[in-house]
Amino acid sequence: MKIGRLARPLVCSVAAGLMLAGSAWVASAQSHDDHAGQAAPARKPSPQENALVKLVRDSTERFRDLSAATAEGYGLMFGCVSGGEFGAMGLHYVNGALVFDGELDATRPEIVLYEPLRSGGVRLTGADYLVLKSDWDAKHASPPELGGQLFHLFEAPNRFGLPAFYTLHVWAWKENPKGTFGNWNPDVSCDAFNPRVP
Repeated sequence: MKIGRLARPLVCSVAAGLMLAGSAWVASAQSHDDHAGQAAPARKPSPQENALVKLVRDSTERFRDLSAATAEGYGLMFGCVSGGEFGAMGLHYVNGALVFDGELDATRPEIVLYEPLRSGGVRLTGADYLVLKSDWDAKHASPPELGGQLFHLFEAPNRFGLPAFYTLHVWAWKENPKGTFGNWNPDVSCDAFNPRVP
């Protein structure tokens, strides 16, 4: 991704803001109200969807151990993202370098998703792919997709302090009754969130 001289300080400020915001939000669970939990009813995944889920599982298997994710530059941001009656997204471990590279690669998710456990640990639930809208639109004529799944668009301003961005959740490690690619998973909870989780 090429960034002009004037845009670079803005991107650095946003990245720094994300890191600081993550620290500030770690102390409490956060509501997240985009799309008001609207997801397609559960259905049998297509072969193409199954292929994407398998690829995501194969690519994130090592992250079942949280220390592997942190060693590769992923860090907790936004505390535990909860959607109230819609369920939750859980813990977002974000790799800032991947978020700001302007690319999408199913084998390298920008965000790895976990759910907090009562034991104090975490369990891998899936991955979240994210690209800034301006970066994607500069090189592509249509919105991003992986395995035939279109990304959701978050307009700006948004609670994350980011410019408009595209995102796609893939619940590769935990079944989601609302659909494999839904934003919210009613079977994920932030009740056991511990702000001391690394």
